Amino acid sequence: MLSLRDLNRATLARQHLLARHEGDVADVVRRLAGLQAQEPRPPYLGVWTRLAGFERDDLHAALHARTLVRATMWRATLHLVTAEDFAAFRPLLRPVLAAAARRFEGIDFDAVVAAADRLLAAGPMTFNELRPRLLEEFPGAYDRALGYAVRMLTPLVMAPTEDRWSFPREPSFGLPGIGLDPAPAMEPLIERYLTAFGPATPADVQTWSGLSGLRPVMKAMDLERVTDFAGRELFDLPDAPRPGGDVPAPVRFLPDFDTLILGHADRTRVLAEEFKGRVATKNLRVKAVYLIDGFAAGTWQIKRTAKRATLLISPFTSTSLDVLEEEGLRLLAFAEPDAPAASLEVADGV
Repeated sequence: MLSLRDLNRATLARQHLLARHEGDVADVVRRLAGLQAQEPRPPYLGVWTRLAGFERDDLHAALHARTLVRATMWRATLHLVTAEDFAAFRPLLRPVLAAAARRFEGIDFDAVVAAADRLLAAGPMTFNELRPRLLEEFPGAYDRALGYAVRMLTPLVMAPTEDRWSFPREPSFGLPGIGLDPAPAMEPLIERYLTAFGPATPADVQTWSGLSGLRPVMKAMDLERVTDFAGRELFDLPDAPRPGGDVPAPVRFLPDFDTLILGHADRTRVLAEEFKGRVATKNLRVKAVYLIDGFAAGTWQIKRTAKRATLLISPFTSTSLDVLEEEGLRLLAFAEPDAPAASLEVADGV
């Protein structure tokens, strides 16, 4: 039986949060089955906290080489994934994304997709550029519905730029130039999930991916079965790392929308139920958190002035800044390399 700490350490080991991965940026993104990328900066910080010797230019170059792409994937949200994973797994998401698009009625979805393919064949566009063009072909339609349908139904990738975090505030989307798998299989996706997030229940995989009906698929696979502290049956890959709950876990800073916080139906292996409301806000934002002894112990944000970069800490319980200082200053040096000075402070009102 796995204790809560056993489950925590098993997941952290696979997330490269016990020891940073030694390898390249595409390798660590593949091992994580992608990183949520609602905003440009968080994926950079998510890789930084997991990859030894990571430099900003490593990810920037991989995006421009199309080794990595930023695209709509799991849960119909933007993710940073490898081009290979985009090709293999994006087709599996088609039914879920199509269902999301069809909440708008009165749209000829096939015609809209065909029009978008034709328009984007000339090159990437922002959605503010694309929607008026679509309205010319579908006069009287709701322009936001047209844009949303294209975002869900047409496999698109964001066009990287020379911006600091590789994308501007209003990015352009284009056709991927990547051949999608014509016969995608669910089993490789489940194996990849367990590699990054296991041991886990079918509900965990479904929460992360947005897919459903995975329990019979997982039961038919050659997976190991384990029991956790709550008596639940979890599935896992044979010989997957489970280092044990007594293994030390270093301080780690996770960015907004981090994949670890969003990767399970039951988040208690990392985030205690009593603190859940302080991380996931009512406006669907997931705050950046820091881990102490493997568990979320508070949230953080960076405030920048001309003279200083400050890491503002909002602890859930009493925490000494001394515990966070070394890793926190390393984070500031990466995120704000041109800041003349850097420091950690407890946020006002905490």
